Amino acid sequence: MERTAGRELALAPLQDWGEETEDGAVYSVSLRRQLSQRLSPGEGPGGGQPRTELADSFLHYRTSKVRALRAARLERLVCELVSGDREQDPGFVPAFLATHRAFVPTGRVLRFLLPPPPPPPPPPGIEMKTQGQDLCFNKNLRAVVSLLGSWLRDHPQDFREPPAYSNLGSVQVFLSWAAPGSPEAREAEKLREDFLEEAEGKQEEEEQPQRWAGSGLPSPEPTEDSGAGEEGLVPEGPDLLDFSVDEVAEQLTLIDVDLFQRVRPFECLGSVWSQRDRPGAAGVAPTVRATVAQFNLVTGCVLGSVLGAPGLAAPQRARRLEKWIRIAQRCRELRDFSALRAILSALQSNPIYRLKRSWGAVSREPLTTFRKLSQIFSDENNHISCREILSQEEAAQGPLEDPDPGSLSSKPPPGPVPYLGTFLTDLLMLDTALPDTVEGDLINFEKRRKEWEILARIQQLQRRCRSHSLSPRPPVLAALRAQRQLSEEQSYRISRVIEPPAASCPSSPRGRRRISLTKRLSAKLSREKSSSPGGSPGDPSSPTASQSPGSPPASPGVKDPPPGSPPASPGPQGPNTKPPWSPDPPGPRPLTLALNPGQQPGSESCVIRVSMDNDHGNLYRSILLTSQDKAPSVVQRALQKHSAPEACTGDYQLFQVLPGDKELLIPDNANVFYAMSPASPGDFVLRRREAARHAPSLSLA
Repeated sequence: MERTAGRELALAPLQDWGEETEDGAVYSVSLRRQLSQRLSPGEGPGGGQPRTELADSFLHYRTSKVRALRAARLERLVCELVSGDREQDPGFVPAFLATHRAFVPTGRVLRFLLPPPPPPPPPPGIEMKTQGQDLCFNKNLRAVVSLLGSWLRDHPQDFREPPAYSNLGSVQVFLSWAAPGSPEAREAEKLREDFLEEAEGKQEEEEQPQRWAGSGLPSPEPTEDSGAGEEGLVPEGPDLLDFSVDEVAEQLTLIDVDLFQRVRPFECLGSVWSQRDRPGAAGVAPTVRATVAQFNLVTGCVLGSVLGAPGLAAPQRARRLEKWIRIAQRCRELRDFSALRAILSALQSNPIYRLKRSWGAVSREPLTTFRKLSQIFSDENNHISCREILSQEEAAQGPLEDPDPGSLSSKPPPGPVPYLGTFLTDLLMLDTALPDTVEGDLINFEKRRKEWEILARIQQLQRRCRSHSLSPRPPVLAALRAQRQLSEEQSYRISRVIEPPAASCPSSPRGRRRISLTKRLSAKLSREKSSSPGGSPGDPSSPTASQSPGSPPASPGVKDPPPGSPPASPGPQGPNTKPPWSPDPPGPRPLTLALNPGQQPGSESCVIRVSMDNDHGNLYRSILLTSQDKAPSVVQRALQKHSAPEACTGDYQLFQVLPGDKELLIPDNANVFYAMSPASPGDFVLRRREAARHAPSLSLA
């Protein structure tokens, strides 16, 4: 039987082998299979004999052990930065630099990393045999200098500590004697100059009205006064819908591109973004807040333009709905998924969704387009439609390479602008589900690697966005700035004036079915287990790719929703709700986890979402629930998550939200993991005991 020459074995190039512990550090071990050609003694470059046909008929492989640091103390992690094998573990350094601020400040890393200056040379006539030590010392210096160069270029924000910039000063002092005049020393000097210039420019900007990251638009803060003239008085100025569909969509994309490129990936980490609502955290994650503000502005513009004139007839209001649908379609063509999601969220919100006569007057073609666009952010299969489309958009651009400046045809197509909330929720859930330390008080670096996979994709998308070449149109930006903004309560009140509560219209778009948190977590986990190890951080097919954050449920007091639940969206949902977009939302949102979530056979933990019944809105916080947690500990952790640690645990009761507007009271000393109903294991609410007496509920007693 003839054998095909050179047939390669169908084996995975990288296979998991287990773990190793060395000097208190834990390594994950894999076996890498590589193709190699074994030569006979007479063959090869110096052998002088030609290769035989038999030698070409066989493929030879060699297997090598690959180790990746999984958990260690800080000293070992810093040592690995300069002494680790970059070929074996190429992702360690970028993962550490991108996430270290989540578990250790920059100054402490530098204290471990920067060696002291060498002693002065000995007096003449005294010789010291230190040649071997000098070689080792110089080798380490080169590694530290190279690392600092990468750090300064890729993460300059780590050294932004005005006004003294002490950490940057320490780096400059080290480079002044270790590598004077080197590119790294020049990079540090330039960074200090940039910081000083930025500080001067910031002082000048404080004297002017606050503007967003280059967009020229003020941060929208809807207030109760913004609805003055609620019976139809529209503020003077240009009407946004007077401009063409292309003009509006292009300006929205221009703003989103600018804001997304300015996002600092570190601010997206769950441990950072989750601090945004705590006292004194107003300055946390400013670049992410700017993106959230832009999202809310677009949502408010849609609400204001559709609801701002109560006297319009249904066909006239339908024309406004149709134009926003066309704008959303144009944003889709421009690959601006952020503006697309904002427009869809507003159109799917209760104040607009319930306008049955207006939706009934919408033409068939725009309505079909709206339904197709809504499927992009469908909850089905863990938002797989949005993920697949974003991956296809990236794949259509080909590999990311710097084009030849002299070639006009080599300019890549504009990259997609993602909905940033997809990444924020992934990172937030990841931070909730995985511990910062493991047994032995070791830093859980495996968690940081998973976070880096998401941050790396954000950086990759930011680089691709540079190819957009849109020009600002001041009249359109002025109209966007002047568009009437309504609060959530005003929007719903005006909507009821336009169309009093009545039966719903069959022409209204159907709502999306909600998927339970545990089911989506389990589906996500199963995909991770089925994927092969060794995926690159920036790989669009990585199981920790982007995903869409959830959205508030229907507003309290809504009496006339259409058939089916209203579409989940981050748009305004009614009175007494939080701002439209909150990436730690009630909507079920899974992620890639190293645990088995949900109440499945053998499961010991799951992720639940707990809200507080108060006047601050229905804002959810995620909590990792284990099979050992009693109700008091869950209530205490939920109060801490909601920035209310001073509240007394005994003043609150825990309720599980069940289908059909029902609630299940969890007894005070019950084990929450086993007491909760499997019918809807994800949603809980904290109520004060005096308020709980008036809430209809079931009881386990």
